[in-house]
Amino acid sequence: MDSNLIRLSAPFTLKHTVFNKSRNSYSLPLPATRNSQRLISFKLGSIRNDAAFDEAAFEAERLSLDAKAREAMAEASKRETSSTSTSEDEDDPKAWKWVVRKRIWDLMEARNVAQNPRPVHHRIPNFVGASTAAQKLGVLKEFRVAKCVKVNPDSPQKQVRFLTLSGGRKLLTPQPRLRTGFFSVVESHMLPTQSSMNEACTSVGVAKYGRPIGLDENIKVDLIIIGSVAVDPTTGARLGKGEGFAELEYGMLRYMGAIDDSTPVVTSVHDCQLVDDIPVEKLLIHDVPVDIICTPTQVIYTSTSIPKPQGW
Repeated sequence: MDSNLIRLSAPFTLKHTVFNKSRNSYSLPLPATRNSQRLISFKLGSIRNDAAFDEAAFEAERLSLDAKAREAMAEASKRETSSTSTSEDEDDPKAWKWVVRKRIWDLMEARNVAQNPRPVHHRIPNFVGASTAAQKLGVLKEFRVAKCVKVNPDSPQKQVRFLTLSGGRKLLTPQPRLRTGFFSVVESHMLPTQSSMNEACTSVGVAKYGRPIGLDENIKVDLIIIGSVAVDPTTGARLGKGEGFAELEYGMLRYMGAIDDSTPVVTSVHDCQLVDDIPVEKLLIHDVPVDIICTPTQVIYTSTSIPKPQGW
């Protein structure tokens, strides 16, 4: 099984992370479960900003990995929701999440508010008005004063990544599925032209222009932007697409000392992704709540009381 396709479904620890200097790679221990391997490894610096970078090959591999991951998530969704009426559901705290996710994905497709890549099932869904939501996010005080912003690599947050770079801020973004390392840093001075800035807002561009960093990087992140499938505006409870990468990335940043409880977490979604049926009592300790929600029509401060993960 490809380590980049593991669904991260339980709390894990970074305390025993191993750096292999000869291989320039990190290994993270994961809890043994029915559906995951024991160890997940990431090699740093495998993508460099030089003529050897094959954009077509990188994109082809990314699309292939995405397709395999969506298949795995679809299988997990069927497996976990099929036991909702049995006692097995009591042992699986994830089944109800798939019910909410599917309802939102179906709704977005039915109302035709979904945008490419489609269908939006098993993705952080792109949506009509994503750029408008990004513009609302861009005028937030929390964004304007930030010097370093961590933004997820998904399609609906592409404009947020552009606003980060064009505003002279440091962009911290993970490679999709963390396939070439943990995070990459991109700054405007690293981009020679306007077209390269536009390109740097894509996964290929981050791999091409970004500087990979490890867990020992001394960096302070002022604002976190994450994608969502569903979010509750009254509690700040959030659901992602089900792979757990937002939680893994948050845990890494806590481990690095780059963020703390006061670091704002913001998401941008379509208004139809706002829900009121995410039971806070069923959230796991590594689920990341959001402080601010930006939609095409409104900005919501959730005043969430859900504790943020303390790092693993």
